Amino acid sequence: MIRNLLAAVVLLFGLALLVGGVRLVTLGGTWGYVVLGAILTLSGALLLGGRKGGLVVYAAAIAFALVWGVWEVGLYWWGLAPRGGVLVLLGLLLLLPPVVRALPRGTTGFRGYGAEGMILAASVVAAAVVAGISMITQPYDTPGALAADRALAPPATDAGAPDGEWPAYAGSLAGEHYSPLAQITPANVGALEVAWHYHAGDVHVDLPGTALESTPLVVEDTMYLCTPKSEIIALDPVTGEERWRFSPVLAELTPELSTYATCRGLAYHDGRDLGWEVSDAPPPTAEENAALVQASMEGVTTAAAGVSQNIVAGTAIPGEPNPIIVDDAPTEPSPIRADCLRRIFLPTRDARLVAVSAETGTICPGFGGGDGTVNLWIGQPNVSPTAYYSTSPPLVTDEAVIVGGSVNDNLSDMLPSGVIRAFDIRTGRMIWNFDPGAPESTEPIEPGETFTPNVPNSWSLASFDPELNLAYFPMGSGSPDQYGGARTEKQDLLATSVIALDASTGELEWSFQTVHHDIWDYDVPAQPQLVDLTIEGALVPALVQPTKQGEVFVLDRRTGEPALPVTEVPVSLDAVPGERPAPTQPVSAISFAPPYQTGAMMWGLTPVDQMLCRIAFQKLEYHGRFTPPSLEGTLTHPGSFGVLNWGGVAIDPARQVAFAMPVYLGFTSTLIPRPDTLDEVVSAPGYPMGNENFGTPYAASLKPFMSPLGLPCQQPPWGFVQGVDLTTGATIYRHVNGTVRDMAPIPLPFETGVPGIGGPIATGGGLAFLSGTVDYYVRGYDIATGEELWRARLPAGGQSTPATYMGRDGRQYLVVVAGGHGYVGTKLGDSVIAYALPEAGVVAASR
Repeated sequence: MIRNLLAAVVLLFGLALLVGGVRLVTLGGTWGYVVLGAILTLSGALLLGGRKGGLVVYAAAIAFALVWGVWEVGLYWWGLAPRGGVLVLLGLLLLLPPVVRALPRGTTGFRGYGAEGMILAASVVAAAVVAGISMITQPYDTPGALAADRALAPPATDAGAPDGEWPAYAGSLAGEHYSPLAQITPANVGALEVAWHYHAGDVHVDLPGTALESTPLVVEDTMYLCTPKSEIIALDPVTGEERWRFSPVLAELTPELSTYATCRGLAYHDGRDLGWEVSDAPPPTAEENAALVQASMEGVTTAAAGVSQNIVAGTAIPGEPNPIIVDDAPTEPSPIRADCLRRIFLPTRDARLVAVSAETGTICPGFGGGDGTVNLWIGQPNVSPTAYYSTSPPLVTDEAVIVGGSVNDNLSDMLPSGVIRAFDIRTGRMIWNFDPGAPESTEPIEPGETFTPNVPNSWSLASFDPELNLAYFPMGSGSPDQYGGARTEKQDLLATSVIALDASTGELEWSFQTVHHDIWDYDVPAQPQLVDLTIEGALVPALVQPTKQGEVFVLDRRTGEPALPVTEVPVSLDAVPGERPAPTQPVSAISFAPPYQTGAMMWGLTPVDQMLCRIAFQKLEYHGRFTPPSLEGTLTHPGSFGVLNWGGVAIDPARQVAFAMPVYLGFTSTLIPRPDTLDEVVSAPGYPMGNENFGTPYAASLKPFMSPLGLPCQQPPWGFVQGVDLTTGATIYRHVNGTVRDMAPIPLPFETGVPGIGGPIATGGGLAFLSGTVDYYVRGYDIATGEELWRARLPAGGQSTPATYMGRDGRQYLVVVAGGHGYVGTKLGDSVIAYALPEAGVVAASR
């Protein structure tokens, strides 16, 4: 009975591989599955006939799979496992005594196993030996270390984080993700322990895309963070005790209207030294503040919230209003309340910008009017709820609050504008606007006018150089992302670029394009990072720009000229009719570009699902990175999540190195001809509208490239940590990073290297910290070698960027927000966790 069952499994296994293998060959793929399937089919037939010779044939199948696997992927365990793991398991079952003894036709020596059984046993042992060697071999690791003199460099002291604070999203407006704090070191990081654990409350509303991914600010002994509900929470940074909470009234959203409910961070400004006139008015009472909060909602967003989703060619639904909202902020500043000299600026998910006292958590009137709120729909065309808002903190100078915004790409070819606007730091009145559709004029538009619809937007974070008075913005592209045939040259000019604007006037100083005619959703996702580098013996004021496609451009931030070499390489031009892809794309001296994909790199848990992935791969258009989207389906690698995303990289300005978490996951991109109607072609019921691209010839279907079992079709590693010398572009080290503990059905801590989203930070103590992987850990690394020195389990996904600060108790803290991420698929949560050395460790570190 057992013999016949196993024999039938082997036979069916072989037939599946044989049939699928023939299909793969017809698509131009390998003959390997045909051969393996034929051997297994013969083995199954012999075993069903009671012949021990079937064991010998099965041994040949193991041997073939072993040799074929090593030839294709080398001694790499995760590459070999799909090819041989199930085969070896079945081989062990075939060697069970009841099975072997139930095969009457064959030799009988060796305690009844016969020569046939011994041959099969030898093949299993050989496979086990190869597996054991491959398990201790990591061909994708590149060990290395920073030179000793640079590894021991003293901490930088001008990183913009005075007195151990973390006053901006990335530590400073330079965006380096760095703190000079050095109490925690490679020698003592292993002693970090939880100092406090705070729960922000049920901040995850029942909307797709919700994510608690805030990076806290720590200023003057108070921590500030924001939630997907656009709340501000102020905490004691030493105890985690809540001090106050600001909760705005929000426009109501539904799952169908929602796109992405998140707040990555807040902006802080201190105006105490600017000579402003101060009133003697006390902070409002709770009742008075509630009235201000309600007024900010009623006076600002009612018009926008009441409009049906505008998705068609620039016109609202017939019979519905499509208001033009004008700037009604005061022209002259009024005296400011004393508690509002220090303010927090909050971007809400219904497109408002609110000024709140950093001391009391109450509305600060005068910014935008009596309700302390600026309406970000000012001058926007195509007013539509959730089609536009700012997911990232604004850039704040002593003159202005400068705001980009996230446009809901791919709904149509007529959406709100990607304009960047500066609002007076006191009054909230617009002082300049940079409209990528009209970059030559930055004077505030006149009442009744609107900005250019559907031009590139800047949804990520900006940086600021006060000496040059330049603000730097990463730019996306106009909608839709996957088809650009209708875009004008003007729409393409500043798309997918990093730009430098005069912070006082908004005038364009320079631009550098990271992708030409972007049709892959390769928005520049990360904050430009400002650092002075010694390149070829000269000190260069540099800008480091991470990108989704894996290039990290190092530019002279004064001019936008490359400080490290950039070359143009030819790319595929095989596009749909009407498209006009660029013939070349820029490649930097620092490149995390994924390797060219081949059928041998496809993956699965068994030979069958691996074969199905190879069949799917052969069906897709793929001519390397920058293969245009197609009607047949294109493998886009990297996918739109990118090699690097909004988390950017961490830069140690003293050691002049970057620490990164490159991620490698492919997507499929398929263009679907659509009628010129409101019919939904790719949207799923009950979810936000998909990439319908109304007004264009094609809708777009974007999906992760996954196997039938729901695992990536490309073989691991899917994620690394990597150290790069910013002065030369050379890789110092690269290590596989992360486990499948929280990806797999069985929580096994296999180190495959996993994807993630969120950023690292670096410290003067020679460490980097990272929590963004899809396994639920925060990790500490030696920044000189990339070696993981410490990890702590998180209660949910840590898709955020950590922060570090010095507490009033003399301890350096690391704070991590573990809120998960709906689109990434990690567990949602509301945890804010601070780690510190125990008191004894602090004393030892200070000696």
